[in-house]
Amino acid sequence: MAQIFPKWTNNLPTYVALGTFVLLTGAVGFVWYYFSPEYTDVGYRPKQPVAYSHKVHAGDLGIDCRYCHTGVETQAQANVPPTRTCMNCHTMVNTDSDKLALVRESFASGRPIEWVRVHNLPDYAYFDHSAHITAGVGCASCHGRVDQMEEVALVEPLSMGWCLNCHKNPDLHLRPLDQVTNMKWEAPVSQAEFARAARTEKDINPSIECSACHR
Repeated sequence: MAQIFPKWTNNLPTYVALGTFVLLTGAVGFVWYYFSPEYTDVGYRPKQPVAYSHKVHAGDLGIDCRYCHTGVETQAQANVPPTRTCMNCHTMVNTDSDKLALVRESFASGRPIEWVRVHNLPDYAYFDHSAHITAGVGCASCHGRVDQMEEVALVEPLSMGWCLNCHKNPDLHLRPLDQVTNMKWEAPVSQAEFARAARTEKDINPSIECSACHR
């Protein structure tokens, strides 16, 4: 009796199983990366109401981060500076610049400038700037080289996995307290040696328990 199906169909179940495995693996990998903050969030650079250059202020002029973000050492949030802070200088510098028209208007009216937040964590995640500053974590570890940015962009995913990686091994991000805002700082000895001494001195042992960030 003649065969109804050709001989190659004997391998069809194997081909289907392999094809299904490849497709599912590809789909998982696609979602794993392209739906993650590392892809969807990193590089976010919103248009701000005023073209403020961190490169000019923090980089070229060397203004310390804490001059504008005054509460970063003592508060959970690094506050956005009020217009008064801008006008401390700009009552004398570039007083007629068109780029600063909104700043002058805000100062005169008392209405704050509506800056667009770049680094934004979910409401269910708790992050304390002061705790990290006290431990000696540099601003650049989370915010990147802001002193080189004309427009601030998100350079790290700020995801749970990214935070946990640092909590498990914070050594690369530790520095002396008086250097936390120095974007160019490098350890005078090896970073590993400095971090080992700093962790011993300050008893730095970041929690990886859920309650550390989810309260």
